[in-house]
Amino acid sequence: MIVLALDTAGVDCAAAVYDSGRNTVLGEASDMIGKGHAEHLIGIVDRALDQGGVTLSQIDRLAVTIGPGSFTGIRVGVAAARGFALSLNVPVVGVTTLEVMAAAQREKTPGRAVLAAMDAKRDEIYLQSFAADGSPLDQPRAASLAEAQAFAAGFDGEITGSATPLLKAGTRGDHPNVFPISIVARLGAAAPADVGKPKPLYLRGPDAKPQAGYAIARRV
Repeated sequence: MIVLALDTAGVDCAAAVYDSGRNTVLGEASDMIGKGHAEHLIGIVDRALDQGGVTLSQIDRLAVTIGPGSFTGIRVGVAAARGFALSLNVPVVGVTTLEVMAAAQREKTPGRAVLAAMDAKRDEIYLQSFAADGSPLDQPRAASLAEAQAFAAGFDGEITGSATPLLKAGTRGDHPNVFPISIVARLGAAAPADVGKPKPLYLRGPDAKPQAGYAIARRV
């Protein structure tokens, strides 16, 4: 099975072409852009396809990160993946950024449970824990900093993500949220394809809200 994986949930705009039968990434492209995923994504996909020597018609499945992460970026990626899947008449699956982070950590520390934790600012943490075999132990959720610290204190395993310094005493340095596109592709290949179309995973409402008092009255 040839999988086209997309990630626009964070600062990167990334795509990969993955052959699940050979467990091989055929091509990948990634640019750290911060914003502007919609303008860059098609070019990133073209680069990944060209590197892999694959055409869109050869894609058997789409995989995309669904969050948590950038509200706008997630919408761009999910819409693009669903659009590609519709035009190609192939399945599309969603992969959470938390399970990608946990899978990346397990490659470094195999045999250990993992707590994926993202600093969501405003004293909130996005988190989810996973067993050593990668199976989820709970649901992705937003927790207060105090709640997350209490949970982490009793967690027997590794902690990964930008919230690590907030949850693990003695941790120093930068711990960015990284979603390796090769792992997105591999998880997407293994995911069941019969769970419905992927939707953005938002664990809280958007930061940007309409200004009060500026609504335009609707005329009947």
